[in-house]
Amino acid sequence: MANSLSVLVLLLCVILASAADFYKVLDVDKSADDATIKRAYRKLSRKYHPDKNKDSGANEKFVEVARAYEVLSDQEKRGIYDRYGEDGLKQHEGGQGAANPFDIFSMFGRQQEQTRRGPTTTSDFEVSLEDIYKGADIDFMINKNILCDHCRGSGAASDSHIQKCSVCDGSGVQITRQQMFPGMVVQGQTTCTKCGGKGKTITQHCGHCSGQKVLPHTQHYTLVVPPGAPEGHEVIYESEGDENPEWEAGDVIIRIRSRKKNGGWRRKESSLYWTEVIGIDEALLGFERNLTHLDGHVVQLKRTAVTQPGFVQTIQEEGMPIFPGSAHGNLYVEYNVVLPTQLAPEVRKKLEDAFHWKRNGGKDEL
Repeated sequence: MANSLSVLVLLLCVILASAADFYKVLDVDKSADDATIKRAYRKLSRKYHPDKNKDSGANEKFVEVARAYEVLSDQEKRGIYDRYGEDGLKQHEGGQGAANPFDIFSMFGRQQEQTRRGPTTTSDFEVSLEDIYKGADIDFMINKNILCDHCRGSGAASDSHIQKCSVCDGSGVQITRQQMFPGMVVQGQTTCTKCGGKGKTITQHCGHCSGQKVLPHTQHYTLVVPPGAPEGHEVIYESEGDENPEWEAGDVIIRIRSRKKNGGWRRKESSLYWTEVIGIDEALLGFERNLTHLDGHVVQLKRTAVTQPGFVQTIQEEGMPIFPGSAHGNLYVEYNVVLPTQLAPEVRKKLEDAFHWKRNGGKDEL
């Protein structure tokens, strides 16, 4: 008898462990409601869909997620799975196995067209030109509303505090009758004034959210800036907007903008611009200089000829990375020539001799 009881307990443990697998796949509690399961599936199916995720194992993960949603979104299948595990569910399904996960995804997509979506928020995010040149991962925070983790968005202290509306009897509408004239009554319907059309009322509100169904929350994110990201490049965080039990969360869109700075490096699409200041001696006699680029590597600036004020030198493939890809645009260096504010008498005399020697029969080569 003891052995039989031990075997029974072991089988029960196996069944319970099997029943928890699908919940683990979707990363939800066993008590999760339909809306929570749908949100989890929507997020994971997009994450692992083969059209978007080319990582090894993504396709298998997508199939697991689709199978878990197929079972947990169906009340009958979910009930059988909770009691008898996956083996019992397969017997119920006649051993035909799971449906095509891509068909499930398409079906879910059609359902989503009829589901209310929350607003999509778009924000500009300023990034230094150095980070755009090299690429960077930048952490940031967003304040948003999330479903109350105590009442799961119901607004009630517990499930027992959600009652059918006594005014509309759970229909969400009230029937109105109006006599137009003797013998003729017009009947219509309006949204129930007590439950607001929901068909249910709350007798005791949740103590965590005070019946608001959502709580303020600060969420951490990482913005991945690709090298050479175009001005206004958008990074989309799907379904990361404000949560609400009445709708599916909208998207958060971060638009990358280069941080404005006075002087220094300037960008125009894949081209970079730099202004270099030189003295009159360098403008006339030539020079060699080192320019430290945005990522720290050194670019040599060299001139042997006379450099006129405003002259622009083109340096090939030292501009911004061309997104997407590994090629680079050009760097354009404009030279500003700084003249001295005053001259010592002996310097002035030497300059006069150099520039006015033509008067004494010399030939002006300038």
